Amino acid sequence: MSATLTMRDVVAEYSPGQPILRGLTLAAEPGHLSVIIGPNGSGKSTALRVLAGLLIPTSGTVSLRTDSDELDVSHVPAHERAGRGIGFLPQGHSVFPAMSVHDNLLLGGWSVRRSRKISDAVASAYARYPALADKRNAPAGSLSGGQQRILELARSLIADPSILLVDEPSAGVAPVVATLMYQELAQLRDEGRTVILVDQDVRAALAVADTVYVLKSGAVDRWGPTADFGDDLDALVRDWLALDPAADTPHADTPHASIPQADTPQANYAEEAHS
Repeated sequence: MSATLTMRDVVAEYSPGQPILRGLTLAAEPGHLSVIIGPNGSGKSTALRVLAGLLIPTSGTVSLRTDSDELDVSHVPAHERAGRGIGFLPQGHSVFPAMSVHDNLLLGGWSVRRSRKISDAVASAYARYPALADKRNAPAGSLSGGQQRILELARSLIADPSILLVDEPSAGVAPVVATLMYQELAQLRDEGRTVILVDQDVRAALAVADTVYVLKSGAVDRWGPTADFGDDLDALVRDWLALDPAADTPHADTPHASIPQADTPQANYAEEAHS
């Protein structure tokens, strides 16, 4: 089922009276990959948390439109949004380290609750990521950082979400895994899913994006098709780096990592365990 996710005039905060999002409006459509970029503190990850239902907005609306209806999900909690087809791949590792790879994948189907469908989805995950099949009985915590990230992506697909929210897919992983992650996100977009992405590797994100939202102080400063920006995005990033003292840290929104190429063959990420 195709789905469109929209935010309208959203204000969101973690502490009363200190809003992070200040009237944010954006929309993501099926078969499109939308990337949210901006300097540190502009509200990128907060926007994903609001869309996922992990942070309820103070005001404004979040709506989910499918083939059959449109729902206001502004106050719908995260677990119910997951059941409506909104998947979320958070920043940082989220595997259950003491549980096996197989059991981690099974947990991805909790919202489906039909054993046959979950079994088929897990089998498809192993077919898509053969290195996970080789380690299905191993504790997830024994996998390399890159393999854990692939496991997290595979787990997020078990319930077959129509919308996938992805926060920092390339952070803390080897370049070969970052390349694979971007190939997979482009493939998911090409399958007709709605993909919304935030990443510190701005250039890599832009290389696969259809639409760009540039945030500034919790609101959209500019937006449009990636091609419409031309060299303006490079100028924007240079301005952020000049103003942001955290730009030299590993978590800044910097374009230092190499840009994955769409025609790069999928690498065997199992070999990066010691990279």
